Amino acid sequence: MNVIFQNARLINPAQNLDMQGSIKVSETGMIETITFGDESIPSDPNDRVINMGGKVIASGLFDMHCHFREPGQEYKETLETGSRSAVAGGFTGVAVMPNTKPVIDSPLGAAFIKHNAKDLPIDIEIIAAMTEGSEGEMLSPYGKLCSYGIRAISDDGTAVQTSRMMRLVFEYAASFGLLVIQHCEDTSLSSEGIMNEGSYSALLGLKGIPDVAEIITLARDINLMEYLQKHKLNPPIASPKYHVAHISTAGTLDLVRQAKAKGMQVTCEVTPHHFTLTEQDLFDAEDKGNFIMKPPLCSKENHQAILEGLSDGTIDAIACDHAPHARHEKECPADQAAFGIIGLETSVSLTLSELVHTGKITLYRAIELLSSNPRKIMGLTPILFEPGSPANFTFIDPEETWTYTEDLIHSKSRNTPFLNRTMKGRALGIYHKGMLHGLE
Repeated sequence: MNVIFQNARLINPAQNLDMQGSIKVSETGMIETITFGDESIPSDPNDRVINMGGKVIASGLFDMHCHFREPGQEYKETLETGSRSAVAGGFTGVAVMPNTKPVIDSPLGAAFIKHNAKDLPIDIEIIAAMTEGSEGEMLSPYGKLCSYGIRAISDDGTAVQTSRMMRLVFEYAASFGLLVIQHCEDTSLSSEGIMNEGSYSALLGLKGIPDVAEIITLARDINLMEYLQKHKLNPPIASPKYHVAHISTAGTLDLVRQAKAKGMQVTCEVTPHHFTLTEQDLFDAEDKGNFIMKPPLCSKENHQAILEGLSDGTIDAIACDHAPHARHEKECPADQAAFGIIGLETSVSLTLSELVHTGKITLYRAIELLSSNPRKIMGLTPILFEPGSPANFTFIDPEETWTYTEDLIHSKSRNTPFLNRTMKGRALGIYHKGMLHGLE
């Protein structure tokens, strides 16, 4: 059945598009007709017509930092339940991190995920491990991984700790055109830390994680990249592409600004919980387990720097770092809680509530951060709103006020600090792979 979406606000930053319009999608999932302005699309009796009433049709959202836990930790999440959560949050694609059990560091692991993801309603990109077992001692087989469609590598959950190994990562990743995604953390400073180091950690009696642990690792990596480009090695290497995961400090943002000013291929992302919450929220919470994450919730000063980075364009993407955990791993003393929270279902609403409706960024910029920029960073084909292109849409009502309650959670896990939070703006569904989800 053909579907016609009438009277929508069409936003696609990949085409510099923000206009009122209508779109007709064929029964094969391809865009058949698109009009702009008040002109509606004529319908046949067998067409399904949906009046969007001015609500948003955005280029399909993509989250480049998720943990779906399969294989090995299916009691927390699976590819199927993670995809269900993504659809509920308005995402048509995600990239999954490799810290599963076993770690995705080989073509066999990549093939497992590809096979089990092929019939899911969203696209799943695989981020493979930088080093075997993410142990920081031996490179993963980058060439073989590339042959399986891998575009990015990361030892997320930890950083490569030695400069020698990080140099090898850059040299070999650059030769294969792989994006290097770094979880910046000097573990010699952060080991056994629970929350941000400061007065609140002292008052709670919890070991702190100093924000300089993130800064030092990024500074090392940028200096290595500069060295490799400055010295004409034999043979010379291509310029590495480098992405900072879940950035959380003013110091690292300044380093990213400096690198970009030098023309380096450096990008960064921020999570909704880091632009929404601070360490004080952890201090005030009764249920502290759901406020424990890495990097930890930051100081007010770093929080303000994040908001400035979103406003001035330093931050390139919003990624939720969806990290499901079972109840027993969170409903425990704070110093025993697993790091991380679920986030796919609240990412859009928090972005709209905390950034768009407060005037910090525009709705267009929000879609850029949630859709076109992550796809560009990952080297994915951009979504186009034009006849003959596959329909890949996210539907958003920027004005709907709603409350996130446990019965609305689609993830297998429930670990979120945003339970019972009221937000303004909501993802209503997606259209992807010829199927409409939502808008019922």
